[in-house]
Amino acid sequence: MNTDIKILVVDDDEVVRLSYLRSLANAQCKVESAWNGNEALRAIKEKAFDVVLLDLRMPGLDGMEVLKAIKDKWPETEVVIITGYPSIETAKEAVRLGAYDYLAKPVGPDDVINAANDAMTQKKWALHRERTNQNGSNGITH
Repeated sequence: MNTDIKILVVDDDEVVRLSYLRSLANAQCKVESAWNGNEALRAIKEKAFDVVLLDLRMPGLDGMEVLKAIKDKWPETEVVIITGYPSIETAKEAVRLGAYDYLAKPVGPDDVINAANDAMTQKKWALHRERTNQNGSNGITH
């Protein structure tokens, strides 16, 4: 991965948070963490993050509320839901609200790195499409 990528890990379980932080630091990303939704939103207000790895069940604001707020205020930020309580309903809702991906715990270090990397690739493509559309080109050459 790239050291310019800024990732926020949001999970109320300290062991999970530290595991994700270690995996992503080893992949040479700039990574920070928050233990709940309110702390996550405060962190995002202070600095932009490319990717947020977000737990669903947390005290205070739950992951869906945080996802809604992120996509409303910072739509260019990609969000990956990682939950210990997966269901078809929450997966559909998360994707409908703009989550890039939805993973069930437990996830290993490679899964965390791959999820962040894939979300970053999606962000780069979205930014490329946006620039292409602003320049009046549809990307097709004749």
